Order: sequence, then structure tokens, then C-alpha cells
Amino acid sequence: MARYSEYHRDRIGWFFGLSGGQLVCVAAAAMPVFLALRSGALAEALLQVFVWALVTVVVVLRIRGRSTLGWLAAGLRFSLARRAEWSTWRSHAASGRTFSVDAPDLPRPLQRIAVHDTAGLDGGPDLAAVQHYATRVWAISCRIDHDGIGMADDDTRARQAAGLTDLIDAAARTDLVSDLLVMVRVGPDDGADRQLWTARHNHADGPPLARKVSHDLDAWATKAAVRSETFLTLMVPEARIGRPARRSGGGLAGRLRVLRAVAEELEPVLRHGIGATRVEWLTSDRLAITCRIGFHPDDRHGLVTSSATHSAELPVPVQLPWRIAGPARAVPEARCFRHDAWCSVSVTVGLPAQGAGIGALTPLVTPAVPGEGRSLLVAFPIVPAGAADRRTANAEWAADLGDELRRRAGVKQRAKARQEAAKARNIDGRLAGGHALTCPYAVATVTVPADTPVEDAARRLDASARHAGFPPLRLDLAHDVAFAASTVPLGLTLHRR
Repeated sequence: MARYSEYHRDRIGWFFGLSGGQLVCVAAAAMPVFLALRSGALAEALLQVFVWALVTVVVVLRIRGRSTLGWLAAGLRFSLARRAEWSTWRSHAASGRTFSVDAPDLPRPLQRIAVHDTAGLDGGPDLAAVQHYATRVWAISCRIDHDGIGMADDDTRARQAAGLTDLIDAAARTDLVSDLLVMVRVGPDDGADRQLWTARHNHADGPPLARKVSHDLDAWATKAAVRSETFLTLMVPEARIGRPARRSGGGLAGRLRVLRAVAEELEPVLRHGIGATRVEWLTSDRLAITCRIGFHPDDRHGLVTSSATHSAELPVPVQLPWRIAGPARAVPEARCFRHDAWCSVSVTVGLPAQGAGIGALTPLVTPAVPGEGRSLLVAFPIVPAGAADRRTANAEWAADLGDELRRRAGVKQRAKARQEAAKARNIDGRLAGGHALTCPYAVATVTVPADTPVEDAARRLDASARHAGFPPLRLDLAHDVAFAASTVPLGLTLHRR
């Protein structure tokens, strides 16, 4: 079975698991203890020992994947925003305020963006480029049709896994793409596509028995089937696209030409390496529809069947204004994210030490009960070549220093630490072979109607992650950002502030 295990911890503590910053903080907090003992003040020394222990706990101890200090800061900010009513968001249309029809009106994680379309430029496919003003990055997205690997053998899975590696390496060689975001959305089938197909192929003079069988099949298939969508988003920082854009005419038009060239360069790798049967780059209209369906899964049936003009493969209305592409009201809570009549909970998963099999994330995008929607984001941030060399060298140095300190102190090295050190030393050979260094992570989201118990849905999502072999970690206090990143293909990530 094809298995992915070439990864190690982002940072390896070189002194008994502690990083350099943690060691400095712990050592600085211990200095008053020795000063008090030197002066003979035992009572003050005992007090300083208590202070040192408290500082050590705050700096070293991690609660559910986050540091204690990080929890305190995040909780304070969240409580202040709730108390001042800054976190509750309402759209301009819901509040009666005037707003441009073409400008996106989305909740706060997606507010500072602009959508530009390449329609009208010379040649090439039409696509929409999302400009993030806050993080100074550009994003382009495409919808991918793929046969899946559920029934594939090990050779096919290994070949497609190698194709994903080739895609990441090809994106790194462009010197423009900084992130690849793969998003999968799965929800209950609303029957809109089959309804349109039946309406186009129905014959009024057909046999009554055949029409009754078709009607019963429609009713049964709609309840039992699910609908899945796969998206790929490429992100290009403004710092990298500036110079090539000036060579392509400068300004917005030059940037759009560069982004379209990146899409044309990587599309053959998508088709031949990964095995995508269809690649459709999303225009502004289709991106708005995709965004609306992400926030309102029940709106897809109306969006598909309301217009009289439909494409042959993917029926969509002619256009949807960006003004109504988002929800009317969004309220981020500590344990969930409420958007209109829906509620979502997000978790991130940790990579198991023994490695992950190709296709192991399938339980995370499999709805457990009818009416439940799942979405999954797998992000591949590409580390620049220079930074990758420095990080690899630092990891090897930390592993060697940690081994030597344990040997001199007579501390036995655990098996987990030995595996992490070996992986840190072996990653340099991968870089020398021409591969790119990435720091992948995954975010899964479950979306249910607001009148259903959201905690039950969250527990089912945690159970799916554990069933797949990944330890889940609930993204409390950040469910709004996690939902927008894992459900809406607009290029939002968790590692960019």
C-alpha cells in the first residue's frame, strides 16, 4: 500500500525537547532562585521556585496543541470581540446599506479581497483572480473532475501520489506559486442535476411503467446519493509576481497575464500526472456561485434550476452578484461558527508517526448521517529553496546536538525521538534529489442545520478522524477562519496572518 511518511516535526527541540526560546525563558526564570539562595533568603527562594514553576508551565505546557500563553491571548481577544459585538457580522443587503453589486460582501475572514476576471485579455482561458489585500497574495482556483481512488489498486494509488508530488515540484519550479490548496466538498445530493437531465430526456408518450420506475428511482437516489466537488487553488504572493507582471505589461493586466500563464503551465500536470478528467478554471461568476453554495448548501438546487440557460456538463445560472454570494449573518462562537441557518465545526488533524496511507482521509469527507455536509482542505505550503536548506541544516544540527546531550547526560533516547531525528537527517537527500519541501496540514469541517445538535456532529467528525488514524484537534476560537479556509475556495489559509 502506498504510504506517505517522509515528514518530521517542524521544529525539533535540541535540549530535552525544548526549543531555544523556551530554554532561554526557563533559564531566565530560574536565575532569581539562585540569587536568593546565594544571599541566604530561603523563604524568598521558595517563592521564586513557585514563580519559576509557573513560568515553566506557561512556556512549556501545551493544551490541546496550543501553548498556555497562546490560549490566554486568544481567549482574551475573543472575549473582548464578543463583549464589544465586533465579531457578529451582517451583510450590507441584510442591514439595508448600499453596496457595490460587483464587490464581495463576505464575513470578516474574507472581507479584504477583490475579484478580478481575465475576460477581455488577449487569448488564453478565462479565470478569476482573488486579490487578498491583508496578506498580499493572489489566488486562482479550478474545479477538478476525478475518478477517485476508492476502487484503485496500489499501483494506481502510488502513481497518482507520485503525480501529486510532481505537481508540487512543478509549482515550486515556477518560482511564483507559494501554496497549493486541495479542497473537497461533499454534501447530500439535492437532485437538481438529475431533475434537469430527466426533464431534457423525458418523453411524454413513454410507457407508464417506465415513467413510474424513473420517478421512484429519482426519489430513492436523491435520498441515498451524495454530491462531491474537488477544487485546487494556487496562491502567488505579491512579492513574487511584481517583477514578472512588469514584463507582461504592468498593473493589474500584467498580473492577470502571469496568473493565467501559471494556470496554463500546471494544467497538463493536473491532467496527466494526477489523472484529472476535466479541469475548469473558475471565472468570477462561477466562483461567486461556489462561494454561495459553501455558505448555503441548500441554495444549490435553486441556483441550478432557476435559470433557463445551462451548460452541458455543469448547470449553473448565468451570473450571481458577489453582493449576495455570502451569508446574511455570521456569528463566530467559541465552539462553532453559525452562518444563517447553518452551523459548522472545524478540526485539524495531526500526521501519525507511522505514516498515512494514500486515501486515508476518506472518512473525513464521508457524511455520517443524512443532511450532513463535509469539507476538507489539504494545504501544501511550499518552502523556498533557501529557507528549506537552512531549515534542514538546523533540524540536522538540533538532532545531532540532542543526541549528544542525551548521551552525555546518560538519558535513554525514546523510539519516537529516534524516528524524528532519522527523518530530519533523511530529508536533506530528498531536497538534493530536486524535490520541494512542504509543510502540509489538513482542516476538516462538518456543516449541519442550526436546529440540530452541533456537538453531535462535531463528535462524529472527531470519530471519523480517529477512524482514519489521525488525531483530531478542535479549532476552538477560530472556527470562522477554519470554515472559510476549508469550504470556500478563495485562497484563505491558516498559516498566513
